[in-house]
Amino acid sequence: MIRPRMFRDRAAGRPVVAGVLALALSGAALAGCAAHRAAPAADDADGLPHTTVQVSLGRCGTGWSHPRSGVQVFDIHNASDAPTEVDLIDPRTQAVYGEVEGLGPGTTRPMQVTVGGGSYAFKCLPDDADAMTGGTVTVPGHAPAGPSAPAVSEQDVIPATIAYQKWIGGRMTVLAARAGVLKGDIDRGDLAAARRDWLTAHLVYETMGAAYDTFGAADGEINGTTAGLDGGVTDKDFTGFHRIEYGLWHGASAAALKPFAARLTADIGALRRSWPQARMDPLQMGLRAHEILENTVQFELTGRTDYGSHSNLATAAANLAGTREVLSGLRAQIAARYRALPQLDASLARLSGTLDGVGHGGHYPPLDDLSRTRREQLDAAADDAVERLADIAAIFDIRRTS
Repeated sequence: MIRPRMFRDRAAGRPVVAGVLALALSGAALAGCAAHRAAPAADDADGLPHTTVQVSLGRCGTGWSHPRSGVQVFDIHNASDAPTEVDLIDPRTQAVYGEVEGLGPGTTRPMQVTVGGGSYAFKCLPDDADAMTGGTVTVPGHAPAGPSAPAVSEQDVIPATIAYQKWIGGRMTVLAARAGVLKGDIDRGDLAAARRDWLTAHLVYETMGAAYDTFGAADGEINGTTAGLDGGVTDKDFTGFHRIEYGLWHGASAAALKPFAARLTADIGALRRSWPQARMDPLQMGLRAHEILENTVQFELTGRTDYGSHSNLATAAANLAGTREVLSGLRAQIAARYRALPQLDASLARLSGTLDGVGHGGHYPPLDDLSRTRREQLDAAADDAVERLADIAAIFDIRRTS
């Protein structure tokens, strides 16, 4: 899984160096710093002004003595003997503009940010030591700053996580019922009905994407593919929805599919019974909101998970519905931290409209039947949504603040 390691400063059109959590914070902190050089920022090979900022034992963020607004790079040097994390923050609101994680002793790494008029400070979070905040630097003028966000605590997302886990429990009831219908079709030899009911059941599972990590091995048993299996479609460990899909659309008999249908319903039943004791990780909620659609782009919009049903577009629509469910629980927290929320909503609406434009009443054509223009429109809409959701992953990456 590709995890977002930066968020995009859209005003500058450049990625801002930051951890998955950097949007949740607002400020650059450097763990302890000794004065290095208090020289004015100088243009570097990248065409941006650079300022060396040092952190060292007992000092944080020295060296920024000639503040200026605009897109710029702080070269953070750790002069201490311990790793540290450094954030650039608004000292009043604690909002974070940029972050450098895991800065080793004696090393230097860049932090690119858009600085506007206002007050800034570096915050240093050295390993095995208390956080410290350096002196406040005031940037004159009224130029707009780049993106920032206050930190999110685990307590902030626990209520949404609990509510989502209950929602997943309800979906499992629906999933079990629909998988039972699929099994009944196969048991009585009605493979035409089984092909219809396979999709109905599978799409329920595909709306539950944020819970996959909590499902553990059950996810592979219920919805795994042949990736990594030496025997491919004949491998004994290829089970679940996609194994049944392969058989239904490649001429397998009902008798051959009965064991797989029985195994699917048993695996879903076991997952459903264990779910009340499961505990979703609140730290994963924002990340999964991004990864659901990231997986859609990587696997569904490329057809890599098609084992004969040609239902990737229907799956993409189910994944989008699942993403929206996660975001709905986090919405209040997002609205308080993410000024581009209207643009995210518009991006998701555009993706939904693009999918609706190729489908008819929930029925979607195979990917290969789309024109090149339609494929490009769909890919562009999905890519934009995934990029914006990377910001949400960054905001909700719970991080240390003290």
